[in-house]
Amino acid sequence: MAVYQGARPGTIALPRGARGAAVPAVPALPRRRARTAVRARRGPNRLAIVLGGIVVAFMLAFFSLAQEVRVSATSYDIGRLQIVNDRLNARLQELDSDLSRLGREPAVRKLALDGGLGQLGDAVVLPAR
Repeated sequence: MAVYQGARPGTIALPRGARGAAVPAVPALPRRRARTAVRARRGPNRLAIVLGGIVVAFMLAFFSLAQEVRVSATSYDIGRLQIVNDRLNARLQELDSDLSRLGREPAVRKLALDGGLGQLGDAVVLPAR
């Protein structure tokens, strides 16, 4: 079967009208534009609205839960860091007290004697030449 340029497929169910058929003299009335839901007197589907409300409620609940978990984790970190800060301040105070106690002459002398060092004798003065 040959296909020609500009050829249209034929319909089987409906007969073809004549191509040069006369156009009726009466003007056509304008078509009404009404939505199908209004014409069929159908309102919005209640089930869809209820399901949409449930989905929105769950989304808000999960968002709230995520925020609470984030705040809880942050407060846990703050508490942990405060404990570490307190430990470091206690260690600093301990080292400061050790330095002030061990840096004096009697403590240094005792540590030297315990380490096996002896007392120094009198100073030796060498005459100049």
